[in-house]
Amino acid sequence: MMKDILLVIARAAIQSHFSGEVMDTDALLKQYPSLNEQGAVFVTLTQDDQLRGCIGSIISHRSLLEDVIYNAKAAAFKDPRFVPLDKEELNRTRVEVSVLTPPVLLEYTDVQDLKGKIRPGIDGVILKQQNYQGTFLPQVWDDLGEFELFFSHLCQKSGLSSECLQSHPEIYTYQVEKVKENELL
Repeated sequence: MMKDILLVIARAAIQSHFSGEVMDTDALLKQYPSLNEQGAVFVTLTQDDQLRGCIGSIISHRSLLEDVIYNAKAAAFKDPRFVPLDKEELNRTRVEVSVLTPPVLLEYTDVQDLKGKIRPGIDGVILKQQNYQGTFLPQVWDDLGEFELFFSHLCQKSGLSSECLQSHPEIYTYQVEKVKENELL
């Protein structure tokens, strides 16, 4: 799979919102047949190294092409943490696409055991407890590098107390293959 095409597709999906042009998905699938395989992606938008939107799928449930297009538009226009991206912002917005591996349940006995099994910078983490769930991509380790800080924030993001690991939530891990724009277009 040519990873760079995912960036092109994500940016084109956002641009199509402003231009009204329809992407030729048939031509893309003909040129890159692997885009028709199921895939789960997160699209992250940044401006000046600050988050500007991030939406994705944890579990693959549609083609990689459809998931990139949907999540690029959602990151730009539907992330509830931000106002929708406007046309003038697009030129200073960097796009990153992360393709996720399927999540795997991580068995652990206690917090110390979990700490020994989690691989900072490599593992993305899904935390589930009852009806609460949250995830952090592996890239979040760059900002929240300490195990305790990472999980405290993930617990809170999931709608739980910052000490939620004490109640032994389900933990799933996944990895990503990411591609990020190096230069602004």
